[in-house]
Parts: sequence; structure tokens; C-alpha cells
Amino acid sequence: MTLKTDANNVTPIKMAKVQSKDYSILMILTAILTEEADGGFVAYNPETGAASQGDHLGEAIANLKEATSLYLEVFPLEEKVTKQPFLTTFEVACA
Repeated sequence: MTLKTDANNVTPIKMAKVQSKDYSILMILTAILTEEADGGFVAYNPETGAASQGDHLGEAIANLKEATSLYLEVFPLEEKVTKQPFLTTFEVACA
């Protein structure tokens, strides 16, 4: 999987499925993945604020699923997530 950085293109978001503690609800949540300069990946879920990391994409996503599941056991989402967010990049000038 290549992470796009082109400011003119919308980047597809990799979605992660997360089950609740009793496994009766299946939610589709967002996983935002960034590659670290020293290797590995950071995975972040904006709906819950959960984050994790891994040496490769699969491990980062698996770790994020676990972290998100644990978070949702303690802090369930009040609303069902029904809309998928869009992710894009933009340029900003800085000194």
C-alpha cells in the first residue's frame, strides 16, 4: 500500500472493522496510517482517538483494532458511525 502525498488527490482511507465486547455490533471505523522516518507505521482512529503502531502496515492495523476494541469496551460511541470521512492533503507555506 502506497501512502499518497499529492495535495490534489483525495487519498482512500483504509477501513478497520471493530467488534464490541459482546460481538453483537460490527462497526466500520477509519484507520489513518503514517510511515515513520525511522521505520514502522503509526495508525490512528479519529472516531475514538485510539492510536497504535507496528513494524509494518498489517501489524499497525491489527494493533489499532485491538486498541480501539479496548477503548470501546470502556467508552462506547454514543452515535452509530454512518458516514465515511474523506481524507486529503493540503499545502501550507511556512518559514
